[in-house]
Amino acid sequence: MSFYSFFRISRPRARKVPAGEVNAAYKRLRARTFWGVTVAYTLYYVCRMTLGVVKQPLIDGGVLTAGQLGIIGSAFYFVYAVGKFINGFIADYCNIRRFMAVGIGVSALVNLILGLLGLLHGPMGLGSMLILLTFAVLWGVNGWMQSMGSPPGTISLSRWYPLSRRGTMYSIFSSTPQLGKAVSMIMTGFIVAAAGWQWGFLAAAVAGFIGLAVSLIFIADTPESEGLPSVQELSGEEVRPMDQRPTKELQKWVFRHPGIWVIAISTAFLYITQHAVSDWGVLFLQKQKSFSLERATQIIGLAEVFGVAGNLCAGWLSDVVFRGNRVRPVVLSGVMAVLSLAGFLFWGGGFAVNMAFVAVFSFAFSVVFCIVAGLMALDFVPRKATGAALGIVGISSYAAAGLQSVASGFLIEGFASDGLYDFGPVSLFWIVACLLAFVLPVLGWKYLKH
Repeated sequence: MSFYSFFRISRPRARKVPAGEVNAAYKRLRARTFWGVTVAYTLYYVCRMTLGVVKQPLIDGGVLTAGQLGIIGSAFYFVYAVGKFINGFIADYCNIRRFMAVGIGVSALVNLILGLLGLLHGPMGLGSMLILLTFAVLWGVNGWMQSMGSPPGTISLSRWYPLSRRGTMYSIFSSTPQLGKAVSMIMTGFIVAAAGWQWGFLAAAVAGFIGLAVSLIFIADTPESEGLPSVQELSGEEVRPMDQRPTKELQKWVFRHPGIWVIAISTAFLYITQHAVSDWGVLFLQKQKSFSLERATQIIGLAEVFGVAGNLCAGWLSDVVFRGNRVRPVVLSGVMAVLSLAGFLFWGGGFAVNMAFVAVFSFAFSVVFCIVAGLMALDFVPRKATGAALGIVGISSYAAAGLQSVASGFLIEGFASDGLYDFGPVSLFWIVACLLAFVLPVLGWKYLKH
Protein backbone atom coordinates (compact mmCIF):
# COMPACT_ATOMS: atom_id res chain seq x y z
CA MET A 1 0.00 0.00 0.00
CA SER A 2 1.41 3.39 -1.02
CA PHE A 3 1.67 6.41 1.26
CA TYR A 4 -1.00 8.18 -0.79
CA SER A 5 -3.47 5.29 -0.79
CA PHE A 6 -3.02 4.80 2.97
CA PHE A 7 -4.05 8.36 3.83
CA ARG A 8 -6.51 9.25 1.05
CA ILE A 9 -10.19 9.71 1.88
CA SER A 10 -12.15 6.47 1.98
CA ARG A 11 -14.10 5.46 -1.07
CA PRO A 12 -17.86 4.86 -0.75
CA ARG A 13 -18.57 1.33 0.42
CA ALA A 14 -20.15 -0.89 -2.20
CA ARG A 15 -22.44 -2.62 0.29
CA LYS A 16 -25.06 -0.08 1.40
CA VAL A 17 -26.91 0.01 4.70
CA PRO A 18 -30.54 -1.18 4.24
CA ALA A 19 -32.97 1.73 3.95
CA GLY A 20 -34.79 0.86 7.16
CA GLU A 21 -31.54 0.94 9.16
CA VAL A 22 -29.99 4.10 7.69
CA ASN A 23 -31.17 6.59 10.31
CA ALA A 24 -30.17 4.45 13.30
CA ALA A 25 -26.78 3.59 11.77
CA TYR A 26 -26.10 7.23 10.93
CA LYS A 27 -26.83 8.45 14.46
CA ARG A 28 -24.79 5.65 16.03
CA LEU A 29 -21.72 6.15 13.81
CA ARG A 30 -21.96 9.93 14.03
CA ALA A 31 -21.99 9.86 17.84
CA ARG A 32 -19.21 7.28 17.97
CA THR A 33 -17.03 9.32 15.62
CA PHE A 34 -17.68 12.56 17.48
CA TRP A 35 -16.76 11.15 20.88
CA GLY A 36 -13.84 9.29 19.34
CA VAL A 37 -12.24 12.47 17.94
CA THR A 38 -13.09 14.36 21.14
CA VAL A 39 -11.40 11.84 23.46
CA ALA A 40 -8.47 11.34 21.08
CA TYR A 41 -7.82 15.07 20.75
CA THR A 42 -8.04 15.50 24.51
CA LEU A 43 -5.23 12.93 24.82
CA TYR A 44 -3.31 14.74 22.07
CA TYR A 45 -3.07 17.65 24.48
CA VAL A 46 -1.73 15.44 27.28
CA CYS A 47 1.14 14.54 24.93
CA ARG A 48 1.91 18.18 24.16
CA MET A 49 1.65 19.74 27.64
CA THR A 50 4.38 17.70 29.37
CA LEU A 51 7.10 20.30 28.89
CA GLY A 52 5.01 23.00 30.58
CA VAL A 53 4.78 20.88 33.75
CA VAL A 54 8.43 19.77 34.01
CA LYS A 55 10.14 23.13 33.45
CA GLN A 56 10.85 23.84 37.11
CA PRO A 57 12.39 20.38 37.81
CA LEU A 58 14.53 20.70 34.67
CA ILE A 59 15.75 24.16 35.75
CA ASP A 60 16.32 23.16 39.38
CA GLY A 61 18.16 20.01 38.30
CA GLY A 62 20.52 22.03 36.10
CA VAL A 63 19.39 20.09 33.03
CA LEU A 64 18.17 23.13 31.06
CA THR A 65 17.77 26.89 31.59
CA ALA A 66 14.62 28.98 31.10
CA GLY A 67 16.04 30.38 27.86
CA GLN A 68 16.85 26.89 26.56
CA LEU A 69 13.35 25.72 27.46
CA GLY A 70 12.00 28.66 25.49
CA ILE A 71 14.01 27.51 22.45
CA ILE A 72 12.70 23.95 22.83
CA GLY A 73 9.15 25.21 23.16
CA SER A 74 9.56 27.41 20.09
CA ALA A 75 10.80 24.40 18.08
CA PHE A 76 7.45 22.77 18.81
CA TYR A 77 5.42 25.84 17.87
CA PHE A 78 7.28 26.74 14.68
CA VAL A 79 7.11 23.18 13.37
CA TYR A 80 3.48 22.96 14.50
CA ALA A 81 2.69 26.18 12.63
CA VAL A 82 4.04 24.84 9.33
CA GLY A 83 2.48 21.44 10.00
CA LYS A 84 -0.90 22.96 10.81
CA PHE A 85 -0.85 24.86 7.50
CA ILE A 86 0.24 21.90 5.35
CA ASN A 87 -1.76 19.25 7.18
CA GLY A 88 -4.86 21.47 7.15
CA PHE A 89 -4.86 21.54 3.35
CA ILE A 90 -3.93 17.84 3.08
CA ALA A 91 -6.54 16.67 5.60
CA ASP A 92 -9.42 17.83 3.36
CA TYR A 93 -8.46 14.92 1.08
CA CYS A 94 -7.60 12.38 3.79
CA ASN A 95 -8.96 9.48 5.81
CA ILE A 96 -9.43 11.27 9.14
CA ARG A 97 -9.28 8.04 11.17
CA ARG A 98 -5.82 7.09 9.94
CA PHE A 99 -4.59 10.67 9.90
CA MET A 100 -5.50 11.23 13.54
CA ALA A 101 -4.18 7.84 14.68
CA VAL A 102 -0.74 8.30 13.13
CA GLY A 103 -0.31 11.74 14.71
CA ILE A 104 -1.07 10.71 18.27
CA GLY A 105 0.79 7.41 17.95
CA VAL A 106 4.08 9.08 16.99
CA SER A 107 3.51 11.86 19.56
CA ALA A 108 3.22 9.20 22.26
CA LEU A 109 6.44 7.61 20.99
CA VAL A 110 8.29 10.95 21.27
CA ASN A 111 7.18 11.34 24.90
CA LEU A 112 8.31 7.76 25.58
CA ILE A 113 11.77 8.44 24.14
CA LEU A 114 12.18 11.67 26.14
CA GLY A 115 11.15 9.89 29.33
CA LEU A 116 13.63 7.07 28.73
CA LEU A 117 16.32 9.61 27.83
CA GLY A 118 15.70 11.34 31.14
CA LEU A 119 16.15 8.09 33.04
CA LEU A 120 19.47 7.52 31.24
CA HIS A 121 20.63 11.14 31.60
CA GLY A 122 22.19 10.68 35.04
CA PRO A 123 23.95 7.33 34.52
CA MET A 124 25.21 8.27 31.03
CA GLY A 125 26.28 11.81 31.95
CA LEU A 126 24.94 13.36 28.76
CA GLY A 127 26.16 16.90 28.04
CA SER A 128 23.82 19.86 28.31
CA MET A 129 24.21 20.76 24.62
CA LEU A 130 23.34 17.21 23.57
CA ILE A 131 20.28 17.29 25.85
CA LEU A 132 19.23 20.66 24.39
CA LEU A 133 19.57 19.48 20.79
CA THR A 134 17.84 16.16 21.47
CA PHE A 135 14.93 17.79 23.26
CA ALA A 136 14.58 20.49 20.57
CA VAL A 137 14.59 17.99 17.68
CA LEU A 138 12.21 15.51 19.31
CA TRP A 139 9.88 18.22 20.59
CA GLY A 140 9.88 19.66 17.07
CA VAL A 141 8.88 16.21 15.74
CA ASN A 142 6.13 16.21 18.36
CA GLY A 143 4.99 19.57 16.98
CA TRP A 144 4.47 18.07 13.52
CA MET A 145 2.58 15.08 14.90
CA GLN A 146 0.39 17.33 17.04
CA SER A 147 -0.53 19.33 13.92
CA MET A 148 -2.26 16.17 12.64
CA GLY A 149 -4.87 16.27 15.43
CA SER A 150 -7.08 19.32 15.01
CA PRO A 151 -7.76 19.19 11.23
CA PRO A 152 -9.30 15.68 11.17
CA GLY A 153 -11.23 16.43 14.36
CA THR A 154 -12.86 19.53 12.90
CA ILE A 155 -13.29 17.99 9.44
CA SER A 156 -15.19 15.10 11.04
CA LEU A 157 -17.82 17.63 12.14
CA SER A 158 -18.20 18.82 8.54
CA ARG A 159 -18.45 15.28 7.20
CA TRP A 160 -20.91 13.97 9.80
CA TYR A 161 -23.02 16.97 10.93
CA PRO A 162 -25.26 19.42 9.05
CA LEU A 163 -24.46 23.12 9.27
CA SER A 164 -27.38 23.68 11.66
CA ARG A 165 -25.73 21.51 14.33
CA ARG A 166 -22.08 22.13 13.61
CA GLY A 167 -21.76 25.20 15.86
CA THR A 168 -23.07 23.34 18.91
CA MET A 169 -20.88 20.29 18.30
CA TYR A 170 -17.86 22.51 17.64
CA SER A 171 -18.30 24.23 20.99
CA ILE A 172 -18.10 20.81 22.66
CA PHE A 173 -15.15 19.62 20.56
CA SER A 174 -13.27 22.87 21.13
CA SER A 175 -13.30 22.20 24.88
CA THR A 176 -10.81 19.36 24.35
CA PRO A 177 -7.72 21.60 24.81
CA GLN A 178 -8.92 22.63 28.27
CA LEU A 179 -9.77 19.04 29.19
CA GLY A 180 -6.40 17.84 27.94
CA LYS A 181 -4.56 20.57 29.80
CA ALA A 182 -6.47 19.86 33.00
CA VAL A 183 -5.70 16.13 32.80
CA SER A 184 -2.07 16.84 31.94
CA MET A 185 -1.49 19.48 34.62
CA ILE A 186 -3.10 17.49 37.42
CA MET A 187 -2.01 13.96 36.43
CA THR A 188 1.46 14.86 35.17
CA GLY A 189 2.06 17.35 37.98
CA PHE A 190 1.26 14.70 40.59
CA ILE A 191 3.48 12.10 38.91
CA VAL A 192 6.39 14.50 38.43
CA ALA A 193 6.22 15.64 42.06
CA ALA A 194 6.15 12.02 43.24
CA ALA A 195 8.62 10.35 40.89
CA GLY A 196 10.56 12.94 38.84
CA TRP A 197 10.25 14.77 35.54
CA GLN A 198 11.14 11.70 33.48
CA TRP A 199 7.98 9.93 34.59
CA GLY A 200 5.85 12.86 33.42
CA PHE A 201 6.89 12.09 29.83
CA LEU A 202 6.31 8.37 30.33
CA ALA A 203 2.80 8.97 31.71
CA ALA A 204 2.00 11.21 28.71
CA ALA A 205 3.18 8.41 26.41
CA VAL A 206 0.71 5.99 28.00
CA ALA A 207 -2.10 8.53 27.49
CA GLY A 208 -1.06 8.92 23.85
CA PHE A 209 -1.16 5.19 23.16
CA ILE A 210 -4.67 5.10 24.67
CA GLY A 211 -5.60 7.90 22.24
CA LEU A 212 -4.20 5.82 19.37
CA ALA A 213 -6.48 2.92 20.31
CA VAL A 214 -9.50 5.23 20.60
CA SER A 215 -8.82 6.69 17.13
CA LEU A 216 -8.61 3.31 15.47
CA ILE A 217 -11.63 1.81 17.23
CA PHE A 218 -14.19 4.63 17.28
CA ILE A 219 -13.60 7.05 14.38
CA ALA A 220 -15.29 6.52 11.00
CA ASP A 221 -14.06 8.49 7.98
CA THR A 222 -17.23 9.46 6.09
CA PRO A 223 -20.88 8.38 6.04
CA GLU A 224 -20.35 7.11 2.49
CA SER A 225 -17.44 4.88 3.61
CA GLU A 226 -19.89 3.18 6.00
CA GLY A 227 -22.47 2.49 3.31
CA LEU A 228 -24.58 5.56 4.13
CA PRO A 229 -25.74 8.49 1.98
CA SER A 230 -23.97 11.87 2.26
CA VAL A 231 -24.60 14.08 5.28
CA GLN A 232 -26.70 16.45 3.13
CA GLU A 233 -29.02 13.62 2.11
CA LEU A 234 -29.17 12.23 5.65
CA SER A 235 -30.05 15.55 7.27
CA GLY A 236 -32.13 17.06 4.49
CA GLU A 237 -29.74 20.01 4.31
CA GLU A 238 -29.89 22.06 1.14
CA VAL A 239 -26.69 21.77 -0.86
CA ARG A 240 -25.21 25.23 -1.32
CA PRO A 241 -23.80 26.04 -4.80
CA MET A 242 -20.50 26.80 -3.08
CA ASP A 243 -20.27 23.24 -1.71
CA GLN A 244 -20.53 21.76 -5.21
CA ARG A 245 -17.33 23.41 -6.38
CA PRO A 246 -14.08 21.38 -6.39
CA THR A 247 -12.12 21.23 -3.13
CA LYS A 248 -9.03 22.82 -4.69
CA GLU A 249 -11.08 25.78 -5.95
CA LEU A 250 -12.73 26.26 -2.55
CA GLN A 251 -9.36 26.19 -0.80
CA LYS A 252 -8.15 29.00 -3.09
CA TRP A 253 -11.34 30.97 -2.34
CA VAL A 254 -10.75 30.64 1.41
CA PHE A 255 -7.09 31.65 1.03
CA ARG A 256 -8.12 34.87 -0.74
CA HIS A 257 -10.95 35.76 1.65
CA PRO A 258 -9.93 38.75 3.87
CA GLY A 259 -12.07 37.41 6.72
CA ILE A 260 -9.88 34.36 7.20
CA TRP A 261 -6.84 36.61 7.64
CA VAL A 262 -8.63 38.74 10.23
CA ILE A 263 -9.34 35.52 12.13
CA ALA A 264 -5.77 34.30 11.61
CA ILE A 265 -4.15 37.46 13.04
CA SER A 266 -6.60 37.63 15.93
CA THR A 267 -6.06 33.98 16.73
CA ALA A 268 -2.30 34.56 16.70
CA PHE A 269 -2.70 36.91 19.67
CA LEU A 270 -5.10 34.43 21.30
CA TYR A 271 -2.42 31.76 21.08
CA ILE A 272 0.25 34.05 22.52
CA THR A 273 -1.97 34.59 25.56
CA GLN A 274 -3.20 31.02 25.88
CA HIS A 275 0.22 29.43 25.65
CA ALA A 276 1.82 32.05 27.87
CA VAL A 277 -0.42 30.91 30.73
CA SER A 278 -0.26 27.17 29.98
CA ASP A 279 3.50 27.14 29.24
CA TRP A 280 4.73 29.54 31.94
CA GLY A 281 1.89 29.71 34.47
CA VAL A 282 3.25 26.92 36.66
CA LEU A 283 6.74 28.44 36.70
CA PHE A 284 5.26 31.91 37.40
CA LEU A 285 3.35 30.62 40.44
CA GLN A 286 6.45 28.84 41.74
CA LYS A 287 8.94 31.67 41.25
CA GLN A 288 6.79 34.78 41.68
CA LYS A 289 4.31 33.56 44.30
CA SER A 290 6.27 30.72 45.98
CA PHE A 291 3.72 27.96 45.35
CA SER A 292 4.83 24.33 45.38
CA LEU A 293 4.76 22.34 42.13
CA GLU A 294 1.66 20.45 43.26
CA ARG A 295 -0.28 23.63 44.19
CA ALA A 296 0.83 25.47 41.05
CA THR A 297 -0.26 22.65 38.73
CA GLN A 298 -3.56 22.39 40.61
CA ILE A 299 -4.30 26.09 40.02
CA ILE A 300 -3.47 25.97 36.31
CA GLY A 301 -4.98 22.52 35.77
CA LEU A 302 -8.25 22.93 37.70
CA ALA A 303 -8.87 26.34 36.17
CA GLU A 304 -8.95 24.67 32.74
CA VAL A 305 -12.25 23.10 33.79
CA PHE A 306 -13.72 26.61 33.67
CA GLY A 307 -12.29 26.88 30.17
CA VAL A 308 -14.41 23.88 29.22
CA ALA A 309 -17.46 25.70 30.62
CA GLY A 310 -16.51 28.78 28.58
CA ASN A 311 -16.37 26.75 25.38
CA LEU A 312 -19.70 25.11 26.09
CA CYS A 313 -21.30 28.48 26.84
CA ALA A 314 -19.83 30.27 23.82
CA GLY A 315 -22.32 28.94 21.28
CA TRP A 316 -25.26 29.52 23.63
CA LEU A 317 -24.16 33.07 24.45
CA SER A 318 -23.65 33.94 20.80
CA ASP A 319 -26.71 32.21 19.34
CA VAL A 320 -29.31 32.52 22.12
CA VAL A 321 -28.40 35.36 24.50
CA PHE A 322 -27.03 37.72 21.83
CA ARG A 323 -29.20 36.28 19.01
CA GLY A 324 -26.43 35.51 16.54
CA ASN A 325 -24.36 38.59 17.30
CA ARG A 326 -20.70 37.51 17.47
CA VAL A 327 -19.24 40.88 18.48
CA ARG A 328 -21.00 41.51 21.80
CA PRO A 329 -19.98 38.29 23.59
CA VAL A 330 -16.42 38.75 22.28
CA VAL A 331 -16.20 42.28 23.73
CA LEU A 332 -17.75 41.33 27.07
CA SER A 333 -15.63 38.21 27.50
CA GLY A 334 -12.49 39.92 26.20
CA VAL A 335 -12.68 42.65 28.85
CA MET A 336 -13.21 40.00 31.57
CA ALA A 337 -10.20 38.04 30.27
CA VAL A 338 -7.86 41.06 30.31
CA LEU A 339 -8.90 42.17 33.82
CA SER A 340 -8.64 38.68 35.34
CA LEU A 341 -5.27 38.04 33.67
CA ALA A 342 -3.96 41.34 35.05
CA GLY A 343 -5.22 40.38 38.51
CA PHE A 344 -3.47 37.01 38.30
CA LEU A 345 -0.18 38.56 37.19
CA PHE A 346 -0.03 41.61 39.45
CA TRP A 347 -2.14 40.72 42.50
CA GLY A 348 -0.85 38.66 45.41
CA GLY A 349 -3.12 36.36 47.36
CA GLY A 350 -3.18 32.72 48.24
CA PHE A 351 -4.43 29.58 46.54
CA ALA A 352 -8.12 30.55 46.40
CA VAL A 353 -7.50 34.06 45.04
CA ASN A 354 -5.18 32.86 42.29
CA MET A 355 -7.52 30.02 41.45
CA ALA A 356 -10.37 32.53 41.10
CA PHE A 357 -8.35 34.81 38.80
CA VAL A 358 -7.24 31.97 36.53
CA ALA A 359 -10.72 30.41 36.54
CA VAL A 360 -12.39 33.66 35.40
CA PHE A 361 -9.65 34.19 32.82
CA SER A 362 -9.98 30.65 31.52
CA PHE A 363 -13.78 30.91 31.21
CA ALA A 364 -13.83 34.32 29.53
CA PHE A 365 -10.85 33.61 27.29
CA SER A 366 -12.40 30.35 26.10
CA VAL A 367 -15.58 32.18 25.05
CA VAL A 368 -13.48 34.58 22.96
CA PHE A 369 -11.39 31.74 21.56
CA CYS A 370 -14.36 29.58 20.57
CA ILE A 371 -16.21 32.41 18.83
CA VAL A 372 -13.24 34.04 17.08
CA ALA A 373 -11.26 30.94 16.08
CA GLY A 374 -14.29 28.72 15.52
CA LEU A 375 -17.80 30.08 15.09
CA MET A 376 -16.82 33.18 13.08
CA ALA A 377 -14.94 30.97 10.62
CA LEU A 378 -17.77 28.44 10.39
CA ASP A 379 -20.09 31.28 9.37
CA PHE A 380 -18.51 31.53 5.92
CA VAL A 381 -16.04 28.65 5.31
CA PRO A 382 -17.34 25.98 2.87
CA ARG A 383 -17.55 22.38 4.19
CA LYS A 384 -14.93 20.97 1.81
CA ALA A 385 -12.36 23.68 2.69
CA THR A 386 -12.56 23.38 6.49
CA GLY A 387 -9.04 21.98 6.72
CA ALA A 388 -7.61 24.75 4.55
CA ALA A 389 -9.12 27.40 6.83
CA LEU A 390 -7.64 25.62 9.85
CA GLY A 391 -4.27 25.53 8.12
CA ILE A 392 -4.22 29.26 7.44
CA VAL A 393 -5.27 30.10 10.99
CA GLY A 394 -2.90 27.48 12.38
CA ILE A 395 0.31 28.69 10.76
CA SER A 396 -0.15 32.26 11.99
CA SER A 397 -1.31 31.12 15.42
CA TYR A 398 1.53 28.78 16.17
CA ALA A 399 4.17 30.98 14.59
CA ALA A 400 3.00 33.56 17.13
CA ALA A 401 3.03 30.92 19.88
CA GLY A 402 6.60 30.05 18.93
CA LEU A 403 7.67 33.69 19.09
CA GLN A 404 5.92 33.89 22.46
CA SER A 405 7.91 30.92 23.75
CA VAL A 406 11.25 32.46 22.78
CA ALA A 407 10.32 36.00 23.84
CA SER A 408 8.84 34.90 27.17
CA GLY A 409 11.77 32.63 27.97
CA PHE A 410 14.36 35.33 27.38
CA LEU A 411 12.29 38.07 29.03
CA ILE A 412 12.04 35.89 32.14
CA GLU A 413 15.71 34.91 32.07
CA GLY A 414 16.91 38.40 31.07
CA PHE A 415 15.27 40.11 34.06
CA ALA A 416 16.39 37.45 36.56
CA SER A 417 19.12 38.25 39.07
CA ASP A 418 20.66 36.00 41.72
CA GLY A 419 17.92 33.41 41.28
CA LEU A 420 15.13 36.03 41.62
CA TYR A 421 12.75 36.56 38.72
CA ASP A 422 11.03 39.77 37.62
CA PHE A 423 7.90 38.82 35.68
CA GLY A 424 6.77 42.43 35.18
CA PRO A 425 8.00 42.91 31.57
CA VAL A 426 6.75 39.53 30.34
CA SER A 427 3.40 40.12 32.08
CA LEU A 428 2.87 43.34 30.11
CA PHE A 429 3.67 41.44 26.91
CA TRP A 430 1.00 38.83 27.72
CA ILE A 431 -1.67 41.41 28.64
CA VAL A 432 -1.20 43.45 25.44
CA ALA A 433 -1.56 40.24 23.41
CA CYS A 434 -4.78 39.40 25.25
CA LEU A 435 -6.17 42.88 24.53
CA LEU A 436 -5.38 42.72 20.79
CA ALA A 437 -6.87 39.21 20.58
CA PHE A 438 -10.43 40.47 20.97
CA VAL A 439 -10.10 44.04 19.69
CA LEU A 440 -8.94 43.01 16.18
CA PRO A 441 -11.89 40.74 15.27
CA VAL A 442 -14.31 43.40 16.55
CA LEU A 443 -12.69 46.05 14.33
CA GLY A 444 -12.53 43.61 11.39
CA TRP A 445 -16.08 42.28 11.76
CA LYS A 446 -17.17 43.76 8.42
CA TYR A 447 -14.84 41.31 6.63
CA LEU A 448 -16.40 38.34 8.43
CA LYS A 449 -20.07 38.99 7.70
CA HIS A 450 -19.95 37.84 4.07
